[in-house]
Amino acid sequence: MALLLLLFLLLVIIPISLLLTLSLIVRPKPTTIPIKGRHVFISGGSSGIGLALARQAAAEGARVSILARNPANLQQARDSIRLSTGVDVAVFSADVRDFDAVKRAVEEAGPIDVLVCNQGVFVPRDLESQDMETVKSTIDVNVMGSFHLIKAALPSMKDRRDRGPGSIALTSSQAGQVGIYGYSAYSASKFALRGLAEALQQEVISENIHVTLIFPPDTETPGFVEESKIRPEVTNIIAASSGAMKADDVARKALNGIKSGSFFVPCNFEGLLLSLATAGMSPQRSALTAFVEVIAAGLLRIVALFFQWNWYDSIAKWSRKNK
Repeated sequence: MALLLLLFLLLVIIPISLLLTLSLIVRPKPTTIPIKGRHVFISGGSSGIGLALARQAAAEGARVSILARNPANLQQARDSIRLSTGVDVAVFSADVRDFDAVKRAVEEAGPIDVLVCNQGVFVPRDLESQDMETVKSTIDVNVMGSFHLIKAALPSMKDRRDRGPGSIALTSSQAGQVGIYGYSAYSASKFALRGLAEALQQEVISENIHVTLIFPPDTETPGFVEESKIRPEVTNIIAASSGAMKADDVARKALNGIKSGSFFVPCNFEGLLLSLATAGMSPQRSALTAFVEVIAAGLLRIVALFFQWNWYDSIAKWSRKNK
């Protein structure tokens, strides 16, 4: 009898009590962010994940604006979206490193309900062989570009009246959750987005604006094809543990995450494990997900150490082979 009571306590009473407690303390509270009939503004929207996001948002009835540097690519993206959805989108050519150009584009586009900072550059190199101009450009586009977009969009987003909750989403990367050989500059830029997102969520929650971090794995985009050609060999060995996804599949996960107001949006199973393992001090809307984070924390740390062991073993073998 005593054993049965103990099992009942461990398997029923304690988990239920923990779940109830978490349901009271998770913040921000659950929300739903409408897409239909609202203005969705996407940077890096002329190709890859950004284009797939724009296409899916337009198909769901959003008014979509896309921003990128190349006018010709923007026009091709516009034609592609019109062909597949029958919907026209607004296009804006600007370099996200130029705040004044970004501000003009945002003001011309009009008040934004959902901002997706999706621009990104990536040149895979170990730091010793990477020139500092490339490092600076990576930080400027991936980090400062996001600051410029958010800074430009916030005034009109805060002035929304009776238009429901807003969203600011940032496309990070699984390399923004764990550092990988050859990704020093890229990982630094994508890790920075988490700090931005966590602090920003506290700053804008009173305005009913909700922040989302999207963590794609390697994604089959034109940029990824070129990057794969120059990645260090050991980077390819390590990255092989997480397969590539199609841009449409990543966009679908991302858009669903934005609509649910999720702070973390993993895109595959490995990404889910990474999100659980790196939850830390991040906000969490779902009591059930918070429960899994708490219960799985210790086990996932062991799994993480196993992956690190495997990666460092691969690096050691590669180093011996090449030296």
